[in-house]
Amino acid sequence: MSFTAQELATEPVIVTPASVPPGEGRTLLLVIPHADDAAIFVGGAIALWVQAGWRLVCLRVTDDRWDSVGLDEAETIRRNAAELREAAAILGIAEVHDLGWRSDILGDASRVRLRERLIHAVRRFKPFGIVTFDPDSMFYEDNLDHRVVAQAVDEAFWTAQFDKHHPEHFAVGLEVHGACERWYFGRRILSVTHVFDTSSVLQTQMAAILCHRTPLANIARQFALQARTAGVSSDLISRAGAGRYEEFVGSLFEAAAAARGARFGLGAAEMLRLKRSPVLNLD
Repeated sequence: MSFTAQELATEPVIVTPASVPPGEGRTLLLVIPHADDAAIFVGGAIALWVQAGWRLVCLRVTDDRWDSVGLDEAETIRRNAAELREAAAILGIAEVHDLGWRSDILGDASRVRLRERLIHAVRRFKPFGIVTFDPDSMFYEDNLDHRVVAQAVDEAFWTAQFDKHHPEHFAVGLEVHGACERWYFGRRILSVTHVFDTSSVLQTQMAAILCHRTPLANIARQFALQARTAGVSSDLISRAGAGRYEEFVGSLFEAAAAARGARFGLGAAEMLRLKRSPVLNLD
């Protein structure tokens, strides 16, 4: 096994807007379990990639049918799908596609069957790179959907190149495809290789997060329940519970981005782990 310079480095690369490699129309395939994952976890990097000319295609695995408060499943599915597309438009994502698997129970799903759908997507969209949750940072991940998708994507990356894996794809005009990069994000990345300076796009990212009104209501409700258990009160949580999310989003997500950036002298940052194909380092 060979390692790239980034994987062996002890200090991460600082990626400024000016240093993002030009996309030149190439595609990055973003695979997320849930509608709000893109904006919350990697929205800043997405905006920077789009500015640099990368074409972002988003594949959402689940239908988010349980991520709401006080709505039935059908309305929850409808709203989350619409809000994802609102956020995608703000971030500059070119296409959004849904697999429609049931949310929050991917632990019961066949990993092999999910992997086939992801292989199909890789062969269909022919990405230069794939962006998803980090399969190696599971110690800090409490959402099983995130874990399952990360592992399935990691396998689909290489099995999409095998002509014995799902030859039925070839009957509909697809071909084997080899992507060159994997960009991993998560709640906490153990081996950060790249720190994206998202200061210039932070407000774009926050605007995208605010599109996700349905899951934000659910997050605010969880905070309210925990506050009730703790016997504390919060005007911030109360305002969010009433549908006023700006301060809530700022307190949770904007402050976190600023704290990450402060470690590197930046106004805001996102941390990712890059795995690149050794062919990109050949003379």
